Amino acid sequence: MTVRLVTFDILHTLITPRMPIHVQYAMAFKPYLGDVDPNSIKGSFKIALKALQIEKPAYEQGSQSWWTDVIRRTALGVGVNPQVHESAVLDRSLGNIVPNLMKVFSSKEGYMEFEDALPTLHALHKRQIYTAVISNSDSRSRSVLTDLNLPNYMIPIVLSEEEGIEKPAKEIFLRTLERVNSIRGERIRPKQCVHVGDELDADYYGAVGAGMRALLLRRTGPELKQDEDLAGVKVIRRLDEILHYTEQSAVSRR
Repeated sequence: MTVRLVTFDILHTLITPRMPIHVQYAMAFKPYLGDVDPNSIKGSFKIALKALQIEKPAYEQGSQSWWTDVIRRTALGVGVNPQVHESAVLDRSLGNIVPNLMKVFSSKEGYMEFEDALPTLHALHKRQIYTAVISNSDSRSRSVLTDLNLPNYMIPIVLSEEEGIEKPAKEIFLRTLERVNSIRGERIRPKQCVHVGDELDADYYGAVGAGMRALLLRRTGPELKQDEDLAGVKVIRRLDEILHYTEQSAVSRR
């Protein structure tokens, strides 16, 4: 069946941090909390992020509060003492650290696009294949994509903070398709859609659960996951492999 719509995850799919997140956090912490080992921040950040994703999914109570909690827990996890007067010092420091980090990760100051992102999007557009975004991220993603000059024909941009639901829930995938059909005046069906992302459960199985097709992006590099069961999973290493996939789908329909 011909592919008519490709939806994309954002982080680690279309864009990536300009410097590792733990390095950028260490830089933001330094003026207020002193030198903090970036490697310690890396582990502490992952723990804090995972905890908040479970406790307050889809940025419950708003992204500003949500990220403030992540940043505070990250700082505490690397040994900033929350007791007595030092707790007040940390809280005062967060009044500067949080806005600084929120600003950095709202633009190209914090992120850059992968080299294969724009060429792939332009090639799909040239082939008259629609593109859209489905991301478990907050509203700042809009300003990031704009600042990086990602094409404005990639619509809609559906974000979990704004929707109150997140991948892998099938509703967020189907809601995106409904909006594409409304915007474009089309009747595209789930099987005519391919979702591309880097998370096995949220992106790949989420899309499949919504009746769409899916491609799992596994770029090579130090962060490549080695312990996943990818039996039967369609994996790509670069975004431009989507072009071959859509070509094969068109051929198989004939």
